[in-house]
Amino acid sequence: MKISLGADHRGFKYKELIKKLLTAKGISFEDFGTLSEDSADFSDYGIKAAEAVAKKDVDYGIVICGTGNGMAMAANKVKGVRAGLASNVDMARLTRAHNDANVLVLSEMFTPEKQLADIINVFLNTEFEGGRHARRIGKIIDYEQG
Repeated sequence: MKISLGADHRGFKYKELIKKLLTAKGISFEDFGTLSEDSADFSDYGIKAAEAVAKKDVDYGIVICGTGNGMAMAANKVKGVRAGLASNVDMARLTRAHNDANVLVLSEMFTPEKQLADIINVFLNTEFEGGRHARRIGKIIDYEQG
């Protein structure tokens, strides 16, 4: 498994923590930045990380900013990406199981640091349920494809 990572300055700390969590689990990743806590635009890094998912260069993406909203907006502009914001384990499970999200969006301000490992683990290990949810995701895919 390979993960793309992207964060702005407000998500940098969590991105660095996530790199350690992934490394400890033997999961490879590509870090699309930012590389410091200096002010940076979330869109630059969210789009790059999401594009890697859309191109299938990686299996999933994880993007982080202050609230998560900016990263969700940026990542979801990339065709083929379904980015879901999760501030707890239940949201992470449901965004995979019901929405087939391929990018996890985290908020450094509102996601408890002590839950990061559990949120990521659940996101990466939850399968899409299909069924009635597949019909709904299909409508999104149809819209994207025009």
